Amino acid sequence: MGSMGDKVRIKHASYEYEGTLIDSPDEKVYLLKLNNGYNVGLPKANSKLVVTGKMPKKKLSELNIKSDSGLPNISLISTGGTITSRVDYRTGAVHPITKPAELLSQIPELRKIANFTVISPISKFSEELNIDDWAKIAGAVGKELNKENVRGAIVTHGTDTLHYTSAALAFALEDLGKPVAVVGGQRSSDRGSFDGAMNLICSTHYVNSDIAEVAIVMHGTSSDDYCIATPGTKTKKMHTTARNTFRPINSMPFTKIFKDGKFEKLRGHKLRHAGKVNVNSNFEKKVALIKYHPGLSSKVLDFYVKEGYRGVIIEGTGLGHVALSDWMKSIESATKKIFVGMTSQAIYGKVDPYVYSTGRDLFARGVIYLGDMLPETAIVKLSWVLGQSKKKDEIRELMTTNLRGELSEKSIPNGFLY
Repeated sequence: MGSMGDKVRIKHASYEYEGTLIDSPDEKVYLLKLNNGYNVGLPKANSKLVVTGKMPKKKLSELNIKSDSGLPNISLISTGGTITSRVDYRTGAVHPITKPAELLSQIPELRKIANFTVISPISKFSEELNIDDWAKIAGAVGKELNKENVRGAIVTHGTDTLHYTSAALAFALEDLGKPVAVVGGQRSSDRGSFDGAMNLICSTHYVNSDIAEVAIVMHGTSSDDYCIATPGTKTKKMHTTARNTFRPINSMPFTKIFKDGKFEKLRGHKLRHAGKVNVNSNFEKKVALIKYHPGLSSKVLDFYVKEGYRGVIIEGTGLGHVALSDWMKSIESATKKIFVGMTSQAIYGKVDPYVYSTGRDLFARGVIYLGDMLPETAIVKLSWVLGQSKKKDEIRELMTTNLRGELSEKSIPNGFLY
């Protein structure tokens, strides 16, 4: 009879499975973590288990990792997600990494690149993060960046809402003079296809560079060829599981980053410079993103106005449209009380109120068209802008001004389907 964490071989029927025995919620079932990272449950009845090895009992946190004065100091802000987690094979549970020793034992290549300080202001699945958490993360990042001996900051994050947080950091970190990498992992650390190690290595190279931008640093292809650092306000998650899921939209990446530290720059960027970063993390919570679809009642907009929301972003069709026959009255009423911005459901391109009469009518009634700004970025920016001002004209001016690269000054043909 094996114990949790043992290496085992289980024969069931005509099949044989090898892996690590983990805790099963059903006492009648063996739960096995296969060598490829997947789990399989096998009924104990008619199964033969053979222990082939014992799990070492050394604790990762007991490793003695010394700083190297010749290497840069990097701050890693862990917020949760699979990238900075480790699997406890005795229980099957996933635990966050909170100590440099744990991180460096998981990814030993990092020891040759930088010294790390790991802090964890929050630990949540990314879908559980809220607007208050953006402010906490921004505060933690700013505090680390303002330490003279820190070269840059890496924020590890679950991938589902990573691009919202990257946009929030871009707006909240004013006068940014050091690099900030926001990074995640699509595959867990116990799988052979784990992408987090390479993403973290590339992120470490990025935050030691001269690029003073908030960037998402993830795989550039489905293989381990290179990573890309994409603008924090111009990036979208494009695939549920692919390792190269984060793609620049209406933009080019700042750079390709290879595992050996080689850079292949693809566009301009702000340069590293001295000075303190100012953390301006006043975000307004009462904002909403409405995705229009055929037949959607305008009562959804009426609801947000009634509930006292200060702003709404509409994800309209094509160039920025909704059905005038149903929405016009609600639009006219809403724009007198709150900010109403228009983005597009189309991934690429920009909204334009002047092409069709629908757009002209919406614009004439106070809807603000937001160019090629991504809907996700638009809702984050609106939350931040409303935290800065209550003046209608100033809010409109800020929302239509390119503050952090969220609005393209001209189209980027090479950025389509990059």
